[in-house]
Amino acid sequence: MPKSMQLATLLAVLVLTGCGSSPKANFYTLGSDAPPPRAPAAPYRIAIGIVTVPDLIDRPQIVTRTGANQVTIDEFARWAEPLQGEIPRVIAANLAREVDGSLVSTYQQSANIDADCKLLLEVRRFESAPGDAATVEVLWTLRPARGESRSGRSLAREATGGPGYDELVAAHARALAAVSREIAGTVRAVRARP
Repeated sequence: MPKSMQLATLLAVLVLTGCGSSPKANFYTLGSDAPPPRAPAAPYRIAIGIVTVPDLIDRPQIVTRTGANQVTIDEFARWAEPLQGEIPRVIAANLAREVDGSLVSTYQQSANIDADCKLLLEVRRFESAPGDAATVEVLWTLRPARGESRSGRSLAREATGGPGYDELVAAHARALAAVSREIAGTVRAVRARP
């Protein structure tokens, strides 16, 4: 066999071997610590509407901040579901725990949903800095069926406690829990009004 043919065969084997060992993608989800308590027979119904998220993070890959004007999009660290659906699900579970006697649901259309109050969320920041912190900023509006709407801005920054994605995602979950606690305080105040 000529030397050039041996070299071509060796090169082909190396290329094929390299293709078979690509990194495995990992998928992450924002968890809620515990299942919500059971709602009473006549629950206070809260409906979370469509949530807007920044275009930068509206993707399956986890986006991390690496500098003041630079981000990295990791092809192998991905969200298990779109953040536009996962964030309201997590906040709904948190509110169900925080507001006694509540039944919290999410809906994807702006249709007329029968609820005691509706919650609209605009995620302004959802920043990930591995080994440092997760930062979440949410503008929210609570629209009760009776009475005036209330709006607020919640900003939460949680240290990751470690360099990996597991720690980063857990920090995001804690930040969303802090945002949920602020919203829950307003829900309780609105509910207590005659």
